[in-house]
Amino acid sequence: MSGGTGEGPRRVGRPRADQLRTPSGRPPREELLCAAAELFSVRGYAATTTRAVAERAGMRQATMYHYFSGKEELLAELLESTVAPSLTLSRRLLAETGRPAERRLWELCRSDVLLLCGGPYDLGALYLLPELDRPRLARFRRMREELRYNYRALLDATPLGARLAGDGAALALRNDLVFGLIEGVMLIRRSDPGRPVAAFAEAAADAALRIAGLEAPAA
Repeated sequence: MSGGTGEGPRRVGRPRADQLRTPSGRPPREELLCAAAELFSVRGYAATTTRAVAERAGMRQATMYHYFSGKEELLAELLESTVAPSLTLSRRLLAETGRPAERRLWELCRSDVLLLCGGPYDLGALYLLPELDRPRLARFRRMREELRYNYRALLDATPLGARLAGDGAALALRNDLVFGLIEGVMLIRRSDPGRPVAAFAEAAADAALRIAGLEAPAA
């Protein structure tokens, strides 16, 4: 890290991350996202300043603004990263109508848990933040709602969905239980982060299908 003496005049708009970042090996954007996820989870969104995020990432506050406009953009990117890959997968799985729907639903559950629990960020507490209704996070909310709908569409396509076709309330409840379990595993994971993520994801997918009233598919 460069010292405070002997520096030449600072050039506005040029990032200085290479001199100030901690030696984690992550790119500056990833460093900032990791720092923001940690601070939002521990301190809360309101109590976290952009200066604190920058310092935690090992860079100056002015450097942070080269990558993100502020706290809301950091939070939005973190939250959208929890949904976007699963949303893409869910759309593909819905189109694979030649395969059993319960198998496709299980695959979505497992993949979702791998995403939520296997990444570089501790995301569990972010879903509990009171700031999730902010206008800047509307895109995240839309993405999450489409993902919930796609879970329901896969559930509807199972034999259980056929049996309960006339009981929309029962199917909605089961879908909410499945979706809630999959999102909730982030908090379960926080209590024991040493669990192997792959085994955790498969067990969660098995549990989700049983909650819905389905048998977990054979491997």
